[in-house]
Amino acid sequence: MANEILTSAEAAENSVLPMIYEVHTDPRKCAPEPQDLPAMLQQPAGAKSAAQWAYERLVLYIRNFESQLDNDQEVAMGFTGSDAGVIRIEGMGYFDPDILTFYGTDEAGTKTQLVQHVSQLNVMLSAMPVQPDQQEPNRIGFHLAHDLNQKAK
Repeated sequence: MANEILTSAEAAENSVLPMIYEVHTDPRKCAPEPQDLPAMLQQPAGAKSAAQWAYERLVLYIRNFESQLDNDQEVAMGFTGSDAGVIRIEGMGYFDPDILTFYGTDEAGTKTQLVQHVSQLNVMLSAMPVQPDQQEPNRIGFHLAHDLNQKAK
């Protein structure tokens, strides 16, 4: 990567620090503050692949969504533009340069894995009731964000 020649536009794009901006009708619901972002998201995009960059930002959205759920709910993900339905998120990853993968369980309890190109990424986060046999809701977003912070060290 050190010998890679970039256009001025690519160099400028890679040097930009991430920024998040949202407006909500309820003032209590807001985007995370920049200092609350996982360490990996406080760095310029630099040499991150499209898959890593999409993964890191999706982690942020999942964690923020989960922070607004009560103890009877956990995050699930629907995939727009397909009939894949909704899955309870149990894992997420990426494969450079451009693939994201989602692991989980669908509404019928069937184990699922979705492999998706970053250019096709359209997801909807939703709240599902916690499984009856679970004591606590699964908070995958907090696990994912913790992992990003560990990678940044």
